[in-house]
Parts: sequence; C-alpha cells; structure tokens
Amino acid sequence: MSRRSGRAVAVVGGGVLAAGATVAAAIGFGGAGPDTPTAAGLPPATAQVTRQTMLDTDDAYGNLGYGVTYMLAGRTPGVITRMPLPGDVIARGRSIYRVDDTPIVLMYGDVAAFRTLGPGVTGADVRQLEVNLRALGYTGFTVDDQYTATTAGAVRRWQKALGLPRTGRVDLGRVVFAAGPIRVDAVAAGVNESTGDGHEVLRYTGTGRQVTVELEVSKQRLARTGVAVRIQLPDGTQVAGRVERVYTVIDQPSDGDAQPQTWIEAVVSLADPTAVAQIEAAVVTVVFTADERRDVLSVPVAALVALAEGGYGVEVVDGTVTHYVRVQTGLFSQGRVEVTGDGLTEGMTVGMPQ
Repeated sequence: MSRRSGRAVAVVGGGVLAAGATVAAAIGFGGAGPDTPTAAGLPPATAQVTRQTMLDTDDAYGNLGYGVTYMLAGRTPGVITRMPLPGDVIARGRSIYRVDDTPIVLMYGDVAAFRTLGPGVTGADVRQLEVNLRALGYTGFTVDDQYTATTAGAVRRWQKALGLPRTGRVDLGRVVFAAGPIRVDAVAAGVNESTGDGHEVLRYTGTGRQVTVELEVSKQRLARTGVAVRIQLPDGTQVAGRVERVYTVIDQPSDGDAQPQTWIEAVVSLADPTAVAQIEAAVVTVVFTADERRDVLSVPVAALVALAEGGYGVEVVDGTVTHYVRVQTGLFSQGRVEVTGDGLTEGMTVGMPQ
C-alpha cells in the first residue's frame, strides 16, 4: 500500500489564517488601535466566541488484517500427506500439517524450536515444552528448565496419543512454537511433495485483527504507544482503537545510488474486534489526535484580522459599535482557532470580515 495521509488540521488552519490576513490588510484600520472604538458600520456577518475542547487531528490510511506473516519451514523429513487450507485456524496441541501421516504439532511459546529436546537438555525451550504438556493434560513432572526422566515419561504419553513412536524425545521439526493460535495465510507445498529440507511449507499469522499504518517521519508525533485512535471502516462505521507498537522502517532500494526510504509504522489494535469479524482485509482510515485543548475560547478562523502594528485581533461587536481586541492564537481545528485576549469572554459577538 502506498503511504498516503491526510493533511494535519494545523496546516489547513495555517492556510486559512494567511487568507484571513490578506482580507484584513485590504480593509485596513486607519489610525485605530486594537482597543479603540470605531465609527465604521457593523460587519456583514458575525459569530460567537465559544468555550470548548479543541482537537488537533490527522488521519492516515491503514491496512486491516492479521498482522505479521511468518514462514513455516519443513524440518521433519518425509512426504506431506495432509495440508491445511488458507484461513484455517489451529490451536495448541493440534496438527498443522502431516508428514508420513504423522502430525506436526502447534504449541505456544516465544522461543522457536531450534533443537531436539530429550533427557539431560536444559533451557527455556524445555520449560516452554513442559508448560504446553501440562496445558494439554500431561503431568507427573516439575515445570522447570530441566528435561528429566519424568518429562520424558509425559512426552511418551503425548506421543502415544498422537500415534508417534514413543521415544521420549521431541525431534526438531515435530513441534512448532507460536505466540498463540495461528491462522493459515497461504500454503507453499502440497500433498505428495517431499519435505524436511527446510523449504517453505506454509505461511501463517496470528488470529487477532489489527491495523498497520505507515506515516511519514515528519508525522511521528501522531503515533505514540498507548494513545487512543478512531478507525473508520469502508462502510463508514467508526471503531475505537489503540496504538500498540511504533517502530521505524528503513527500506534500502536495490539501486545502490538511490536514497533509502524511512517511515514510521504503527500497529493499532481494535477495542471491539467483533466489529470487523466479517471483513477479511480492507483499507481503513485511522484518525489520530495529536493535541487536545480543554475548556478554551475559540472563534472561526475567518474572524481573525491583521492589526496594523502586527499580530492578529478580532472585531468585537457591542450593540451598534465595534472595537478590536488583540488576540494570541493557539490550536486550529475544523475551521476554528483557539484565542486568548484581554477582556475576551465566552458569548461575545465578533465580526466576520469579507
């Protein structure tokens, strides 16, 4: 997906502010200072000074899917006798695919299987295996880093249930460890094909739905871990979300003379995954809130006028007379701007110069 994002509200506001300044300069103020009553006629239109919460938002396109795709290589030699279908979901203790009519089994854990496990072996992968055996109902051993005779006994009972040779060892390739249940994304091998040489058998993902968003580096302020976002689905429905991870991606072009491209990638979770249960994949819009100002005064951006001595003000309408109040501008959002100024209060009427 090409990286596309909406314009920041602050940038849009800046453009409107420049236009307002041009109009104000055209009408001029003569010798009047910012707080001097004027005899000019009333402005052609007016608006109210309001008190509100203002948000600086920005949006970007994101991909709704299942997150990172992992490659599963065949380590057990033999002939593939059964393969899953794309979209199949596989849980702990279940067969992912079969070789010589024996299962390659999924277990949960963060340490990838990298060696044969048997009596005398120690390490975090041993503990991981034992945690899974216990979760599958095989007991009689202590869950620790030691592969003992009692661990081997539990393994033999597990092997018997699966129709495997009762060796008491777990050969490399017999078990695949993943963080949780997996979803088959694509298959790369088929029934009757030989395997065991480390070539790709299939690709899989997790089962959780998430949105991946690519942002320009200049907009990394938007994506901060833990911040809330809004996700707009293709049908217009909005779902709450949360930024779970943010990291930098550097893409080195194959052309050695080209400059590498860098962008920010954010992974967003959904507060209600059931809202996208019927959507396999889609391009969505993620709305980030970069800044929030609570309980501030605001006026329409078009109400700002350029003062002769510099800066900006608003034309306050009081009955049949008007006067100018110098203001400091803050956040721009949805056509309004945060303002502060001496004597400026909620409910005041301000002019909207043409």
